[in-house]
Formats: sequence, structure tokens, C-alpha cells
Amino acid sequence: MKVTIVGAGNVGATCADAIAYRRIASEIVLVDIREGFAEGKALDITQTQTTLGFNTKVTGNTNDYVKTANSDVVVITSGIPRKPGMTREELIGINAGIVKLVAESLLQHSPYAIFVIVSNPMDTMTYLTFKSLGIPKNKIIGMGGTLDSSRFKTYLSLALDKPANDIQGMVIGGHGDTTMIPLTRLASYNGVPVSQFLSAVELEKVAADTMVGGATLTGLLGTSAWYAPGASVSYLVDAILNDQKKMIPCSVYLEGQYGQDDICIGVPCIIGKNGVEEIVDIKLNEEEKAKFAKSADAVRAMNGDLKTILG
Repeated sequence: MKVTIVGAGNVGATCADAIAYRRIASEIVLVDIREGFAEGKALDITQTQTTLGFNTKVTGNTNDYVKTANSDVVVITSGIPRKPGMTREELIGINAGIVKLVAESLLQHSPYAIFVIVSNPMDTMTYLTFKSLGIPKNKIIGMGGTLDSSRFKTYLSLALDKPANDIQGMVIGGHGDTTMIPLTRLASYNGVPVSQFLSAVELEKVAADTMVGGATLTGLLGTSAWYAPGASVSYLVDAILNDQKKMIPCSVYLEGQYGQDDICIGVPCIIGKNGVEEIVDIKLNEEEKAKFAKSADAVRAMNGDLKTILG
């Protein structure tokens, strides 16, 4: 199985490292626009083979999409972070142009690949990719909910003082500080609702901490996070390549589900070898439905800035 990752920065390289170390794919190709950068990252990862005990082939190249041919999964992390003084529209305009070009280049050489979108703003870049490529909607997946849910379970673990792997929880909605929806009502610890262990005030704090999880790390690190995003991508790629049928919240194209149409936004999905194999209809209460509708409105407003790209 072959995976291509475009963008060899912190997230892309961490994703490649996790996929290699966990032996998820037999071949990984890193692509970057910076001369020699992907090659260097690939060589560095390769030099851990004998100490970590994996045999995944990892190569890098500078903007050569021919070498990505026949990939089973392609991951797009390309783009720039928002800089001081830059408007949202400017960020979308720059990243949309990059993502569209990258996606079209990948499709040319891997027409049957499943696309995983990481570039920000993630829901809007997932929508752009779907509208630009014209491939089946099940083959385009935005990663955001996977990461948001891992952060949610981490904060629940800290509040409960219990192992994170014993906790279940998910985040739906847009991948943004004000648009994501941690579903505290449905979260559980070994099958028992967490509301039996945490007060309403404590759960509200967990949800609030989750929603600013990315911003918190940016404030601490001075840059965006990479370990958790890279690991989240590898988790999603693993579910695809190994046909795991896992339920993972992902940003996918909706056609009436959850009362929304013509939008990519985070909902629980069954992920397997065909990409999105099912969109799971969980029964939201009225408060959650209202939050989801508000989140969708915000994502749809951001999508409006693509009009010059999509025509």
C-alpha cells in the first residue's frame, strides 16, 4: 500500500513518521515545494528503521508528482498559516490556490486514490477539493474531527484522572474554535456516561478547553501543533488502508444528512477501504441540533470566499 503526503513540514513529516513506525503502509512518498526538504525528512525517517524495526520505504522529492503515481491514499497538508494582519479571505485565497493545484496534480497520477485533507481552513479546503476534482464524495475526507476528538478525550481523561484509552467521545461540526461541538452528553468512561463522574460545570470546562485546544498549543509553542495532528492523520489512514470500519468524526460532503446540504463538515463516519462507507446518523438533542446548524452556517459563510476559485 502506497501513501503520498504533500507538505513535509511538521504535520506532514510527523504523519509520515507515524505511518512508517506503525507499519501502516509499505511505501510513503513525501512531496514538498522546498528544494531538498522532503528528501531530507524522508532520509531522516529512513535512518530510524534499524532502531525502530520497520521496513516501510520512505522517499521524498521536490514537487515531482510523477513519483506519487498509483498511491492508495494521498494526504494534503500544504498551505500557509494565518499571519499577523492577514484577513481570513486572504488566507483562504492563498491556500485554496495551493490545495486546488496539489489535488489536481495528485489526481492526474493517482485517479483511484482516497484524499485526506488537512490544510486549513480544513472544512473549506475539503469542500474545495470535492468541487474541484469531481470524484465520488466518499473519496474525499477532511481530518479535523479525528484530531478534535482526540483532544476531547484527552481533556476528559485529565478531568477524570483516568486512562485516555478507556474513554470514548467525539467532536462534530466545523474544525474551528467556535464551530466544533464536543458531544459531552454522549461521552463515556468504559461504557458509563462521564456525567456520572463529572459535574455539568466540569463538563463545560472540558468542552471549552477542547474548542481552544489548537489555539492553546499555538500560544504555548509559538506555532501550530504537529504531534497530535500527524498521529490523527495516521489513525485515519490506517482505518482506510486496513479496512477497519472505524467510526471516526470526519469532514465529509453532506446531501441532506443532519439537515445540511452542499457542505463539508464534521460528522461521525464509518471509515474503511472505500473511504467514507457510511455517515452515521446519531440522534442529536435540540440544543445539539441548534449548535450544529450554527456551525454549518459559519462554515458555509467561509465557503463563500471560494467563489473566485470555483467560479
